[in-house]
Amino acid sequence: MLTYILFLPGFALLLAGGSFLVDGASAIARKLGVSDLAIALTVVAFGTSAPELLVSIFAAAKGNTEIAIGNAIGSNIMNIFVILGVAAVIYPLAIGKGTAWKEIPFSLLAVVIVGIMANDEAIDGSCPSALTRIDGLVLVSFLIIFLVYVASIAKQPGAAPPSAPAKKIGTFRAWAMLVLGIAGLNLGAEWVVNGAVQLAEYFGVSESVIALTIVSVGTSLPELATSAVAAWKKNADMAVGNVVGSNIFNMFWVLGVAATIRPLPFRPEANIDVAVAALASVLLFGWVFVGFRRRCLERYEGAIFLILYAAYLVYLVKFRGVAFPAS
Repeated sequence: MLTYILFLPGFALLLAGGSFLVDGASAIARKLGVSDLAIALTVVAFGTSAPELLVSIFAAAKGNTEIAIGNAIGSNIMNIFVILGVAAVIYPLAIGKGTAWKEIPFSLLAVVIVGIMANDEAIDGSCPSALTRIDGLVLVSFLIIFLVYVASIAKQPGAAPPSAPAKKIGTFRAWAMLVLGIAGLNLGAEWVVNGAVQLAEYFGVSESVIALTIVSVGTSLPELATSAVAAWKKNADMAVGNVVGSNIFNMFWVLGVAATIRPLPFRPEANIDVAVAALASVLLFGWVFVGFRRRCLERYEGAIFLILYAAYLVYLVKFRGVAFPAS
């Protein structure tokens, strides 16, 4: 019973921990003279993906590998279909040329690479499908390439402002927020993973379905809050960059670290989820160049994203769905 009671507070801790981590780390980075753009594309992107990272690490360490994979892939689907959908409905999102031609395709590449790496059995039939420790190290290496790209962007004149507002925070308070954020993320992640396992057992549904729905929605709340507020303030760069950067971190960092800790077996039905995540990135890239304005995500396109996510949830419930226990 205690596990169920702590499930929702676990999400609250993830939110609070992620917020404290971003604010504290950003303040420390500024005091060390790191550029605002570098803070936005590294510290903030990592901070909003920290809930996914901690949940997947705890799940992998406990042997709940379906949660580790489903959480990362489900968060990518949620980020584009729901978070960008909501943000675009709030205010049409103008997308920069660099984001359209480099960062969005890079996020699509991340999903494709994960899909290829995970399908060992389908490709050569020599071993069961899984993300191995070697795959995990390769994924982390791709993240390093992305960070090198970010560093090159940060050196360019006229760089974009950070996606988190600057806050005047003292040095001691900044370090305290950083420590509290990490502690909150660790504790919240453990409560969420334990609760997700119990829910899966109670409803007779696979852990992957719980991870693709409840867990991925919960761990994506920092991205949702950031992008929705950004759209409301008409800051499209923040709204879009937050989602795209988080998706890249989810594939290369979250799954990379989780697979390095423990190999992640990959079930065949998870290919559908990978395909949906890839479709979301393809639609985002394609819709940037169609509609009333080029490189702009219109309100009606955001609404279509939300409808597609609803259809995906119907598929999960209908074909991989919940078997409610008898009362």
